[in-house]
Amino acid sequence: MATDHAFTDTIRQILREQFGDISDTVLERSPLLQYLNMKTRSAGRGSKSRGSFANHYALYVLVEDYIKEGFGETSSANYADYVGAKFTDLFRRQRELPFGAKLQNHALNHRLNEEFRKYFPTVDVVPILRETNTSRYWVNENLLIVDVDGGNTVNIARAVIAIVDAYVDAKRSAFEKFIKTCQELSRLRAEDAETANGFVTAQLNPSVDARVFEIVSYAVLKAHYSDCSIFWGWHPDEVHEDVLVLYKTGRTNANDGGIDFVMRPLGRFFQVTETVDVKKYFLDIEKIQRFPLTFVIKSEDSSENIRKRLVTHAKVVYGVNAIVERYMSCIEEIINIPELLVRFEQAKGKGRLKEIMDEIVVQSMVEFNFEEDLLNAVKI
Repeated sequence: MATDHAFTDTIRQILREQFGDISDTVLERSPLLQYLNMKTRSAGRGSKSRGSFANHYALYVLVEDYIKEGFGETSSANYADYVGAKFTDLFRRQRELPFGAKLQNHALNHRLNEEFRKYFPTVDVVPILRETNTSRYWVNENLLIVDVDGGNTVNIARAVIAIVDAYVDAKRSAFEKFIKTCQELSRLRAEDAETANGFVTAQLNPSVDARVFEIVSYAVLKAHYSDCSIFWGWHPDEVHEDVLVLYKTGRTNANDGGIDFVMRPLGRFFQVTETVDVKKYFLDIEKIQRFPLTFVIKSEDSSENIRKRLVTHAKVVYGVNAIVERYMSCIEEIINIPELLVRFEQAKGKGRLKEIMDEIVVQSMVEFNFEEDLLNAVKI
């Protein structure tokens, strides 16, 4: 049984409403419900988990189709004879759901099954079944039917839908509150700036949601570098000044080849991470052919200690000094939480607090797929 966390109480309440006195047994005997318990950890305040919805929604749309087509505990229909759901219908439905507008097909095709196998290696079945020739998909009914007492079974399909709905509502509420707070603080007068200062500082700590940390880091660094400029030109008599501009390249969980921010005109690459796993660092470096990278790390450890830990771990993993030195030379700079706080103080001292807050609002709306009607709902 997975470890309980803040959202587990919600899961248990949903199961009690549907299954009464046997609800705890249902949870204990269902790998699928235990998987959802693991995947909803980020609904809790202070979680380090990313609020990703891809695997949740891959399961959700298949179970939703299962119920819509008349299958379930009160149905005599045989799901084994069902023709299956069309991929195009499932994919479209995923993108209709909250935060789902930019989801890709990976969870439906393999990632949900791969992650489920990782958590439950002794379970013989996986959640999604598919026929590639016809692009038809099924939820594995074996995981929806739970034996609670030697042959007495219950069907958890509706519980799965209710749990994912509750999780999305919790995340949506948290993100709405976050964005509304940003909007309120971005309109504060100068004499009220201490409130905004405390808010931004609170987002730069190891326990904050990874997406929020990346967004706030970007806003702080963009403001910091906007006061820096370089002089360059193709000829000595054509030298001109350019201000450094930082661009965010995509979403926080995008497969972007190790590039989260890009700086012009210097061409510096930035990668935001919450790990000190040397394999992850070197993989990011390798993906861009060992182009120098600046790492923004969600850690309060000193940059010197982080670099030393990377070198020590790299020597254990690779064992060849030449390889270790080649990769380490590609780490252009390590920016940790204390350094971000220093740069935030510097930017704030130059009157850029409102600029930082405005940038956090804009990037949060993009990141969390806030559509126009939702944006209007959270505006003051």
